Amino acid sequence: MRWDNLAENRTGLFDADSVRTRTFDTPEFRGITFHEVHARSIVNRVPGASRMPFEWTVNPYRGCSHACVYCFARKTHSYLDLDTGLGFDSQIVVKVNAPELLRRHLASRQWHGEHIAMGTNVDCYQRAEGRYRLMPGILTALTERANPFSILTKGTLILRDLDLLRRAARVTDVGVSMSVGFTDETLWRTVEPGTPSPQRRLDAIRALTEAGIPCGVLMAPVIPFLGDRPEQLRATVRAIAASGATSVTPLVLHLRPGAREWYLQWLAEHHPQLVPRYRRMYADGAYAPKWYQRRITRQVHELAAEFGIGPSGAGEHRRVVPPAPDEALASGPTQLTLL
Repeated sequence: MRWDNLAENRTGLFDADSVRTRTFDTPEFRGITFHEVHARSIVNRVPGASRMPFEWTVNPYRGCSHACVYCFARKTHSYLDLDTGLGFDSQIVVKVNAPELLRRHLASRQWHGEHIAMGTNVDCYQRAEGRYRLMPGILTALTERANPFSILTKGTLILRDLDLLRRAARVTDVGVSMSVGFTDETLWRTVEPGTPSPQRRLDAIRALTEAGIPCGVLMAPVIPFLGDRPEQLRATVRAIAASGATSVTPLVLHLRPGAREWYLQWLAEHHPQLVPRYRRMYADGAYAPKWYQRRITRQVHELAAEFGIGPSGAGEHRRVVPPAPDEALASGPTQLTLL
């Protein structure tokens, strides 16, 4: 690993000399390499031009063993001289000092208690979190300062920290959102091979809501020609409603550089007949045409109304804001639901 050449190190975000590379010979971590680093900062400002509903993020990991073939964050691995394909899935950077850094940052006189979003780059409850356990320290630091925060995840490991989330919700605003783009298990196994199944995520939503932690759903991504048939959208929204989710926010697949090349390679292998259609649909850039996004958004909102997902009766939960991936709203028509 050419850590001395990393763009990350040139910007001073971690000490290259303190990198420790580890592997674990257990089934869940086989083939994965962890690069333990001591970061110099952990709270990141969202670029001013962004349309995100939050300004600050915390990301304790880089790279993600969820291995979602469409993940928009793949490009970020190239900044570390790491591969954006298999390398993104198997070379995980772990900011081992994240809780201590956050506690120090929150105690600074320059910090004024702004909302912090987590899971907006890669999943903070990916498989690595089961071993490194960074989130309990992060949640405790936020709770001690009554600092509002939100979490977006595909990881059912969040249930491990249920008591910490309940404790935080007693003193500050807490938002939790689960990403469930579809319920088709065949599609899940091929495009999200390292994630818990959609059903397990739906079960986690039910457990969170029953424990008093309202949980919304980012229905993302809706995948053109593979997960967008009316009966597929209906089945997904029906299952989301049955889980007790407080909201559903659809987001059509977007293909940023890094993700685009990897996804199209996967598509050519598994669905070669769709490659020409994708090249036409995404000919103008990373996003599907606005007419298509509006159609999906309208269909999902109509289904949500039919199955009773919405703000009626949410009352005191109006404060919960499901976070969205970085830059995800740049496409325009999708809305975040405030409950």
